[in-house]
Amino acid sequence: MGSRILRLTAALTGTLIVVGGGAISAPLAWTQPAAEAAADFYVPPAPLPQGAGTIVRTEAARLALSIPGPTGTIPATSTRMMYVSSDTHDAPTAAVGTYLEPAQPWTGPGERPLIAYAVGTKGQGDQCAPSKLLSQFVQYQPPLDLMVEYDVLALYTLLARGMAVVVTDYQGLGTPAIHDYLNRKAQAHAVLDSARAALRLPGTSLTANAPVILYGYSQGGMASAGAAELQPSYAPDLNVRGAYVGGPVVDDEYFIGFNDGRAPIAPAFAWILNGIAADYPATRPVLDAELNDIGKAILREAQDKCAVPIGLAQQHQFTSQWTTSGQSLIDVINQSPTLRAAFDQQRVGTLTPSAPVLIAAAMNDEGAPFVPIRDMAAGWCGGGATVQLDSNAHIPTVISGLAMTHVLAFFPALAASQQWLTDRLGDQPAPTNCAALP
Repeated sequence: MGSRILRLTAALTGTLIVVGGGAISAPLAWTQPAAEAAADFYVPPAPLPQGAGTIVRTEAARLALSIPGPTGTIPATSTRMMYVSSDTHDAPTAAVGTYLEPAQPWTGPGERPLIAYAVGTKGQGDQCAPSKLLSQFVQYQPPLDLMVEYDVLALYTLLARGMAVVVTDYQGLGTPAIHDYLNRKAQAHAVLDSARAALRLPGTSLTANAPVILYGYSQGGMASAGAAELQPSYAPDLNVRGAYVGGPVVDDEYFIGFNDGRAPIAPAFAWILNGIAADYPATRPVLDAELNDIGKAILREAQDKCAVPIGLAQQHQFTSQWTTSGQSLIDVINQSPTLRAAFDQQRVGTLTPSAPVLIAAAMNDEGAPFVPIRDMAAGWCGGGATVQLDSNAHIPTVISGLAMTHVLAFFPALAASQQWLTDRLGDQPAPTNCAALP
């Protein structure tokens, strides 16, 4: 069984490389998408039930890449669930996730663990929600809106080990709200509450106090990092045994400044601005005044899309082309106390995780810059956390400007991270290089 999943994973490797640029650079708009039909699973009830992690509703779901087997669906039986989470201001909100009950038995140490999996970037449109992509694998809307569920590469290897997995859609994907891309608290809450909800599902092989591992790469790396440092205060009830943080974007402002002028990544700046505008209403008039017609059109173009591989953002990759003043977005942010305050809240590394953390980041990553990742690791170390930072210095920059290093760094981290988390479940001492960070 395990070899079958691994062969499938290898066959899908090319898929991740094809969509990897889109996985970090798809755009976002701050216009609220239309709600789906009233009877749709994704429309939350009003009012919501009380309590973060409370299950609102569930339904059986299918995995696009699965087959019947003697012990059940291979690699897993899928359950879609809506659950209560908290937004960036700690107000109740609804999120959707998918629980995957593996067909494989757990043969590792202790009881079966739960992986709280944070996905990489999928897009803003409701059709981009991971819970939908897992059932379809490919989402396409003409002429240029395409997304592939590339996270199955990691998901299926975890399931092949007999680990249960819960995959969050984050907030605003599928549900009638704005997906606040790279929002530190909203993403972290969605991950932690997905684990709470999965542990409350009836009929699973998990116990109420099952060990939990936080796991994510790219956007998911930021979500996992945020969840790791917020867990002690937000979800102390979870038995978190470790967190894998792969290729994270941990400082939205630094990310914009580092990548300004790189066409494949340019639409991600609009995603960030759209989330800021949705979450912090005071910033909207500032952005309306600072963005010119081109900048506003870039945001509008991306509305309800999974990915726009060729669009206005790529044609105007320098953010100075987006503004009325001709200044870069970084200059605009730094000159506005309102914007700067909102961006400051998205910086990961201000709190300290209580569980061990493995961070994997390529030093020459053209998507997720290394300097703020190292600063985050150093801050966690200074707070007493057990941190291992693997710099992946041997990974080359393949084609400058295309963020391919960010994609390639995923693969060595995938194997190393799964052995690391197995060791944490076996209560082996966690490695740390806090004394000599790379």
